[in-house]
Amino acid sequence: MVNSPAYNLDLIFHALADPTRRSILRNISKRERTVTEIALPFRMSLAAVSKHLKVLERARLIHRQKDGSFYHIRLNAEAMMNAEKWMAYYQQFWETRLDSLKGILEEKQK
Repeated sequence: MVNSPAYNLDLIFHALADPTRRSILRNISKRERTVTEIALPFRMSLAAVSKHLKVLERARLIHRQKDGSFYHIRLNAEAMMNAEKWMAYYQQFWETRLDSLKGILEEKQK
């Protein structure tokens, strides 16, 4: 299992628990965006979007770069990969149990 001290899994999963933040990540995965561009599809203030971005930034899921008076936000895929590797470790247990369940169901059908 991967356990990089650079990425706190508690912060990552807390950030991913909110559907608005997941939507933001999906949106910026396509390309870098400004805070105003990120806020457009949501019915909330820029301040509310900024709070979501701070949670994502604290989890290191995004990078924020200032360019003049604009902040450009981009996805930090490395943090996402760390969470994916953590889940992949447990996938072997899920698959074993699902294979067992499949065998039981197939036996009952016979």
